[in-house]
Amino acid sequence: MDQWAHRVGNEMPSLRRYARALLRSDVDADDLVQESVLRALSKRHLWQEDTDLRAWLFTIMHNQYVNNVRHSARHGQSVELDDIDDEKHHFPTQDKVLELRDLDRALGLLPKEQRAMVLLVGLEGMDYVTAAKIAGVQVGTVRSRLSRGREGLRRSMSVKPDSDTESRSAQVA
Repeated sequence: MDQWAHRVGNEMPSLRRYARALLRSDVDADDLVQESVLRALSKRHLWQEDTDLRAWLFTIMHNQYVNNVRHSARHGQSVELDDIDDEKHHFPTQDKVLELRDLDRALGLLPKEQRAMVLLVGLEGMDYVTAAKIAGVQVGTVRSRLSRGREGLRRSMSVKPDSDTESRSAQVA
């Protein structure tokens, strides 16, 4: 395996985590990652050696995700009854599991653009410039979507911002 393929392989856990959080389905996330990596392999000649491979892969995934959303909106989406997993319907008993469930639900309520920014910056730890390149938007748009996304999460989870968060918001405004 060459060095480039090895580097792509190292990014697979991050790509899968991002896809899973975006799509909220292991199967759909695996499909998105596979489609994205196949596209990256077919477009390998377009990648420039001195650029950020991770950002390039996330950009491909983001664009593939947007294309899939558009396609689903035009053609509808169906779910097979056999695909419903009965094991996922057990109620968790631990507090942390409940908090994660609430966070997952709250993320699902966010508009797609805000959710993507929360996941890229909050989950993947990307800086605003990289997230902006991936989403194809300006850095100010990333900040705006991230701010609205964080506020939406706080509202959905009934969390009040701490005084440090409030003072940072006042400085930005």
